[in-house]
Amino acid sequence: MRKKSVCIATFNGEKYIEEQLVSILEQLNDTDEIIISDDNSSDNTLNIINDLYDQRIKIYKNPNKGIISNFENALNLATGDYIFLCDQDDVWLPHKVETIIPYLKEYDLVVSDCKIVDKDLQVTERSFFKIMHSGPGFWKNFVKNTYLGCCMAFKKEILNYALPFPLNIAMHDIWIGLSVEIHGKPFFLNEPLVLYRRHNDNASPSGGKSTYPLSYRIRYRYYILKELIKRKKETKGAIKIQP
Repeated sequence: MRKKSVCIATFNGEKYIEEQLVSILEQLNDTDEIIISDDNSSDNTLNIINDLYDQRIKIYKNPNKGIISNFENALNLATGDYIFLCDQDDVWLPHKVETIIPYLKEYDLVVSDCKIVDKDLQVTERSFFKIMHSGPGFWKNFVKNTYLGCCMAFKKEILNYALPFPLNIAMHDIWIGLSVEIHGKPFFLNEPLVLYRRHNDNASPSGGKSTYPLSYRIRYRYYILKELIKRKKETKGAIKIQP
């Protein structure tokens, strides 16, 4: 049986972390793990996690500041064959893991749909995919990213080319998604498996319309394309970008 690692980056997540962890733990086997990288939380987050008294939960301190480095730290510490990314404030639907695992036997990365909910888990949108017109394709996601980190699971082998993260990427999920578009085989699963909670304290953007100036968005895309090509050359592979 292949081991699963759930990677969570925490920072002052006391409001929702217990609900999220409970929804995950009931789907894992005894040999699986939850890797929590904490970015120096000053609230009760770590006490709440420790009070669950579950040996599958492993807590580490993030040596650097920021959500991207926090996720990178968790990924570097993961030992599972399959890795699930997870935010600290969502809720996994009960069949998430068992639904995704069969697809990971064929694909390198799976990103599922999710329902968008408010702080009280009331559904505001039934499909993130429908709103974002989500789907595979390098250029599609290069122009408008539809890879949502909290809905992603992948084979550990992709870390061989996805890590380390470049210093100036906007977010880890677009980098991982575009990396797999170039190196591997992604799949968009048209089934909501997460309650994606949006509230005033979210650490990551919602995937809506960008508020950054056009000049920044052009510079950023030039940078990420340059880094992707550089990484592809470092792995000594031919550059084949699919539409």
